This record gives sequence, C-alpha cells and structure tokens, in this order.
Amino acid sequence: MTKVVKIEKNGGPEVLEIKKVDIENPKPEEVLIKQKAIALNYIDTYHRTGSYPLPLPTGIGLEAAGVIKKVGSKVKDLSVGDKVAYAGAPLGAYAENRIYPADKLVKLPDGITEEIAACIMTKGLTTYYLLYKTFPVKSHDTILFHAAAGGVGQIFCQWAKSLGCKVIGTVGSEEKISIAKKNGCDLVINYSKENFVKKVEDFTKGKGVPVVYDGVGAKTFEDSIACLKNTGTFVSFGNASGPVKNVDVKRHIAPKSLFFTRPTLGHYFPNKELLREAAEILFNQIKYGKVKIKIFKKYKLEEVVQAHKDLEARKITGPAIIIP
Repeated sequence: MTKVVKIEKNGGPEVLEIKKVDIENPKPEEVLIKQKAIALNYIDTYHRTGSYPLPLPTGIGLEAAGVIKKVGSKVKDLSVGDKVAYAGAPLGAYAENRIYPADKLVKLPDGITEEIAACIMTKGLTTYYLLYKTFPVKSHDTILFHAAAGGVGQIFCQWAKSLGCKVIGTVGSEEKISIAKKNGCDLVINYSKENFVKKVEDFTKGKGVPVVYDGVGAKTFEDSIACLKNTGTFVSFGNASGPVKNVDVKRHIAPKSLFFTRPTLGHYFPNKELLREAAEILFNQIKYGKVKIKIFKKYKLEEVVQAHKDLEARKITGPAIIIP
C-alpha cells in the first residue's frame, strides 16, 4: 500500500484527499519510483479547480524526484537505485511511490539532490525552452518578464542574466521587489502601482522590447502588447490572473507585425533525447552556480491542503516541495 493524493471532484484545497492504494509492478517500459521530494506548482491548482479540466477521479502533481525501486523488462538505460526526476504527464506526483514511464525520466548527476531536482524540473525546463527555443535570446537583449518573483521567474531571471540579457521584471507587490532584484532583474516594476508601459518605454529609450514573457495573463496582456517593438514576440505561458481572451489580430497583432505564441512543455520535449539534453543544460546551470536554488518551504504529504491554501494565497515566495 502507498499513500497518494486523489481528487474526486473539482473545488478548493479541501477536495485533496489522501488515500492508501495498492501499487502494481511496472509494465515493460515503466519504473517504480520511491519518491523523495514532490514539487508544488501553481498549475496544480488549475488541475484541482478544473480550470484545466481533467477526467475525474484523478491524481495530481506533475513533478517529483526519487529513487528507482523496480524497472520494467524493456527498460535498458535506467537501473534500480538510480536517482531520477521528471516533469509532466501522467499526473500523480503527489504520492509516496508511483509508476512512471521510463522515457520521461532524467537521471540526476552528482551534485543535484532529489529536493533540488523536484524544485527545478518544470520551472527550469520551462525557462530553458523560453530562452533557447520559444524566443532564442541574444546577449544584450532587453527582455520583459512578468511575475519575476514567482517560481519560474526566480530561475528565469538568473538564467537570462547569465546569458547577458538586460531583464525588466514585474511584480505584484512591494515585498516582491527585493526578490526580483536579488535574482538578476535590472529594473523591477510593481505593476499594481506603476505604469509598466511607461517604465519600459523610459528604460528602452522608446524602443520597446523584442519579447515579453507573460505567465500572468489577462491582467498584463494589453499593456504587454504596448511594450513590444515591431516584429516582437508575445509569449503567453501561464494565466495566474485569468486566461488571455479575445486576441484580435487586427488590433493586437497587425499594427506591429507581432508574433503570439502559447508554448507548452510537452511540445518542446516530445522524446527522451530532447528532454535529457535540456535537463543536462539545466543541471549545469545549477552545478556551476549560474542559477541558485533556495528551498522556501517543505510540507509533509499530510499537509497538502495547507500547501495549496498557501500557494493560492501567494504565501509561497520561493521553491516549495512536499516530502512524502
């Protein structure tokens, strides 16, 4: 028997239930993982509430790290005892033990602990594709990133700075300004109090930016478009304030010949070769000190309801994990 978190219906944190279930042996291309650390990601709240609908009942959680206990008969590149991590479907990371597809796992190198790995897989791989694939930045690019003090933002801003970018970051409150500055932002704007379009215009001497990375959504969309220079790129990769609706090609895109994209993790890493290549680059950023990770808070599996309450109340201001 193993403990897992299940959702029978959509709703608030109280719908998260811990259940004991039997766990089967892995199929030929799967492994059994004893999980050491599970990530808390804001997308987990979308799955719980139904903002991103899922067939019910369902497990929850997309990211964790642990040790392989059993391997399927066709798994050749992983062994019992390997430390591994993953980010992505199938859901069910909130669990003591779980079965997972072998080709979606990455092996952890020396110097990367399971706790750190659980913090960085989703956020770090997201940062990788944003900076290298969705809009490949160049040294000395001035870029705009919303929610710079958030989970992805803290990794993104450090990484972008290490590549030579000038980073403009926005935050939603005064207390988050110091977090964003600490993680490499050259300019931090509190969009709840300040006109970030004017601030960006002043900082870029009226030129605008070539790219806006926006995980906030509805609240920042219109003004983000105003910050872009001609042929700029709007990258919508989240919707913490609600989804972007009614994108009007004539009004939003055509006046500056802009590009609009909505990237997702799965599309950038459709096979294990691309996934493991990206993970190696990510792990090197950590190992060589380009990106520093400090775990903000650890929860027990039994504290999962409180963890989600804290997540939605914006009380978690750094990487947070569940220890099963």
